[in-house]
Parts: sequence; structure tokens; C-alpha cells
Amino acid sequence: MMHLPIGALLKAVYAEEVIPHYLAHGFESFGITHWQSTGTIELAEQAKRLRALLEGSDASISSLTVFGNPLTGKGDNEDTLKSWERLIDHAHLFGTDLVTGFTGRLTDEPIPASLPKYKEVFGELAKRADAKGVRLAFENCDMNGTWDKGDWNIAHHSIAWEMMFDVLPNDNIGLQWEPCHQMVSLIDPIPQLRKWAPKIFHVHGKDATIAWDVLREHGIHGPQPFVWHRTPGFGDTNWADVITILMQNGYQGSIDIEGRHDPVYRDELEMSGQVSALHYLKRCRGGEYVPNPRIRYGNGKL
Repeated sequence: MMHLPIGALLKAVYAEEVIPHYLAHGFESFGITHWQSTGTIELAEQAKRLRALLEGSDASISSLTVFGNPLTGKGDNEDTLKSWERLIDHAHLFGTDLVTGFTGRLTDEPIPASLPKYKEVFGELAKRADAKGVRLAFENCDMNGTWDKGDWNIAHHSIAWEMMFDVLPNDNIGLQWEPCHQMVSLIDPIPQLRKWAPKIFHVHGKDATIAWDVLREHGIHGPQPFVWHRTPGFGDTNWADVITILMQNGYQGSIDIEGRHDPVYRDELEMSGQVSALHYLKRCRGGEYVPNPRIRYGNGKL
């Protein structure tokens, strides 16, 4: 039994090369990511190779992701919408039912202006996904956008989530959540998680450190950095609380560590940081699963 697997996000272009290394360290799930397009990768063939690599382990592919702007289809995002469709169509070959990414956004328009296009695009994608038993989830990164202007993603604020789920109340549409992106906006992720846990389909393992002393002295508009993305275990989030809230709400997904952001555990320390995060998150979920002893009398419960 493996409840709430702890794994890692891996770019599709090198996933096959590094998965054996990750398995050797005890990673239990893998989110496979693409940037703006699935490119020249033959998804059916890659699915076969990845599942062969996982054979004999308890690890699985948790999600397929394309990060891009499917609402505009301009420039480097020209293939993003088609990539969503391809991933939906091929998800079952990877052994997952979850496809994720950004919602997209009408460039430099306020969030409400993007909702009609969002409804049009993801209404069709949700139908396509539902026919194949696939769920869709949106990451909560603002990609340097605000409520009034930006690109890439509208799903970075809880008010936007309310608007999105109002125009598309489909059961197979949810969130790909991480505390880091809320903390960067100085939002406490815990009360938000309590409210939105039933709509969270996947969690990224990424944290943040907020320098409250810098904020108190300099505010948010000066040149001094006041927040950093962190690997879990090195940031401010109590992941035991996060996992408790998820499990209390019947969460069925994984937590996949998103590396390559920590200001300290990077470059030659990258894998050290990720393995440390793996062990930390496993402790936060209660350690390895230990079966209860069999009891001869009574109802079998301790």
C-alpha cells in the first residue's frame, strides 16, 4: 500500500535518462512536463519506454503537463492547444488520468476578460477529456502576472478559481496546487488549502521562504528580495499540515517535487536537495506504511 506517493517533476526531454536514478533514491511518482509544446516526441513510444522503466517498481506516472498559453496560440504557444489534446488522447498509455498546465490568458487583459475564451477552449477540452476518463488541472503560478495584466495563466488567485469553476463547473476540472505561488503573493496557503482541497487533483512539492524582516523594513517595491522559492523542508510551509488537510479531504493524488528553484540547493546540490525533500515529505506523511498487527479478538482495530 502506498498512500499519497511522493515523487518528482521531470521534463519529458530527459525523463527517460534520469528516472532510473530517481527510482534508486525511492521516488514514487513522476509528473512529466513539456514547455509550450510536446514537440517531436512520439508520445505513444515514450509511454512504452517510461512504463518499461517503471516495471517492477511501485512508482507511476502521476500527470502529463504542457506549460503554455492555449488561449492565444501565438508565437511559441502556437502548438500549446494541440499539445493539450495530444496529452489527453495519450494519457491512458502513460497510466495516468491527469493532464495539467496553465489556463492561458488574453495577453495584458484583466482576468475577467479571459473567461469567455477560457470557457470556449477548456469547455471543449473537458468534453474530450471526459470521454477518455481524463481529468484536467491548472497550476496556480502567476507567471509574473497580476489581476489586471499578464500572460500565461489566470488560475493564480482564488477569486479567479471561483470565476473559472462558475463558468465551467465540470467535475473533471480542478487545480494543480502548491503553497509556494501563494506565499510569493503573501497569501497564507493553509486556510486556502482547507477551502479548496476537494478541487485539488495534484500537488507540486515546492515551498517558499518569506523574509518578514526585509518586508517590515523595505516593503515590496524596493530592490531587496523578500521571498524565495524553496525545496520542501527548507521553506516556511508546515508540510505535515498540508498532507493532513489533503488526506482529511480524501486526496488521491501525489506530491511531486519541483526542483531547480532553490537559491541554495541547486546546481551541484540539486539532487541532494531533492532527495532531502523526498525524505522530509515522507516523514510528513507519517513515514513508510506500517500495517497494523492482527488482533485475535474484537474488531481488529488498535
